[in-house]
Amino acid sequence: MSELKLGLGCAQLGNLYRAMTDETAHAIVEEAWAGGIRYFDTAPHYGLGLSERRLGAALAGRPRDEYLISTKVGRLLEENPSYAGERDDEGFDVPATVVRRRDYSRDGVLRSLESSLDRLGVDRIDIAFVHDCEDYVDEALAGAIPALIELREQGVVQRVGLGMNFDTVLARFVRETDVDTIMLAGRYTLLEQPALDELLPLCVKRGVRVMAAGVFNSGILATPTPGHTYNYEEAPRPLVERAQRIADVCGRFGVELPAAAIAMVAAHPAVDSVVLGASSVDQVTANLARASVEVPPALWPALVEEGLLREDR
Repeated sequence: MSELKLGLGCAQLGNLYRAMTDETAHAIVEEAWAGGIRYFDTAPHYGLGLSERRLGAALAGRPRDEYLISTKVGRLLEENPSYAGERDDEGFDVPATVVRRRDYSRDGVLRSLESSLDRLGVDRIDIAFVHDCEDYVDEALAGAIPALIELREQGVVQRVGLGMNFDTVLARFVRETDVDTIMLAGRYTLLEQPALDELLPLCVKRGVRVMAAGVFNSGILATPTPGHTYNYEEAPRPLVERAQRIADVCGRFGVELPAAAIAMVAAHPAVDSVVLGASSVDQVTANLARASVEVPPALWPALVEEGLLREDR
């Protein structure tokens, strides 16, 4: 990419799948900063608040006007009265000293943001996303979205939107509300582009910015030879075979699969940032290098010709 459009996804800072030390978390943010990344995405959900605390600590002392933070609302963290040493059961290697409670009400939004500000140690949130509300659409429409828009009008947050991996649900919110930013997880990747059916054209039309996450489809596009993880599960054989065909075409142009996956998403006019997570400093370094690859323009029509990429990408 000629222009850096990378953001750092901070789920791993919350011990996603496996624990990391505070020192490693700090070093990941340091490497991202050194590489020019100035957008950091987190959420209370990530490690029951651990991601927010670690991100805030790593950014402490940085000029606040030089970076953007997004966090999310919809899952309130409350003390676990029955805690007896158990671990979190939603993918994060942390003690379950608090529990998540879904709350998309106005009061829930205000409480969530106040707690996030405290954990992050900052005076404002730049982008507030309603998190994973695909099963709580009515509640979000009635409570969370109006509350966030009011906070935007007051200058408490700069931008308001939603984050999820359901493109059709996101399209409904873009059509019916005054959101200005969305985080789309998957659904627009080198492997599949259903968000082109409605969501992305709608975002272009309405001027809604897109933060694109999950561009590796949780692993299958993350390595030069396709992996076997898709949407956090074992990838079906046809998808692995399709990814391999894509990798073969990329190879003809001297481009590795992950670099092409980043470049294709970043090129869409609605995409403001490609958000990539990292569980080590080396992963940050690798992602920065992949994002700097100049992909030959001829790659895309070659993939279209092979039936591996939509023409309207």
